Amino acid sequence: MNYRHSFHAGNSADVVKHSLLIALVRALQQKQSPLTLIDTHAGCGLYDLDGEDAQRTGESTQGVLRAFADPNPLLNDYRAAVQAVNVGAEPHFYPGSPRILAQFLRPQDFLILNEKHPQDAYTLRGMMRGTSAAVHERDAYELWLAMVPPRTARGVVLVDPPYEQADERERITATLAAAHRKWSHGVTVIWYPLKDRATHWRWREQLRKLGIPKLLRVEHWLYDGDQPGIYNGAGLYIVNPPYAFTQALPPLVEALRIALAPESHRGEITTDWVGD
Repeated sequence: MNYRHSFHAGNSADVVKHSLLIALVRALQQKQSPLTLIDTHAGCGLYDLDGEDAQRTGESTQGVLRAFADPNPLLNDYRAAVQAVNVGAEPHFYPGSPRILAQFLRPQDFLILNEKHPQDAYTLRGMMRGTSAAVHERDAYELWLAMVPPRTARGVVLVDPPYEQADERERITATLAAAHRKWSHGVTVIWYPLKDRATHWRWREQLRKLGIPKLLRVEHWLYDGDQPGIYNGAGLYIVNPPYAFTQALPPLVEALRIALAPESHRGEITTDWVGD
């Protein structure tokens, strides 16, 4: 599945991913010690929802615009992060993970961004000008291994690839295994699109065999049954999520399910510990 982000910016997957990422960082920041935040597939940093790519799919109408129309206060942090790059009540621009993470940096925190695509990396540097972020242009999996453990005692690695390569999941699995051996207490977030349940069940089993003690899976299925051949939702694997995050997760994912459910569908967000 090709997932070029300019076509999908602000869709339901972004709403879930960024809502949970914000909640995760906030939970970690309950402690004052510094954090290093690493984004291995950073993209451009900012996306035009009125642009040709985004308008071709229109996916933001079923994602960020639904979140903005929903009154649930549990989505306030997410809405504020999007609003920060916009003027007016309705969002016309969508912040990628780099711009969102930069909003939550404290003076003691560090942000490391990586984007291999030369044009996107050039755009990203411009988008991050004025922040303290370091921008790299390297292979994502090489950088992932090179950057852990970070110089700070605590950190988060966000792995958010476009899944353009047939072996993407295999590379993630192998790199996660190696990174966990180097940095067993680190927090890692792996995003993935959902197409059919059988494919992702097989990947879950491969990840389970790594024997990582604390590996949380969160999956958001948009429809009440699989829709063959189309985008069905997205999921996150989270290694070592903090206790404050997991405790706050049930009401947040329920709020997201309600806000994002398509017409005539209830939708489903499931959370479970891989290996349980």
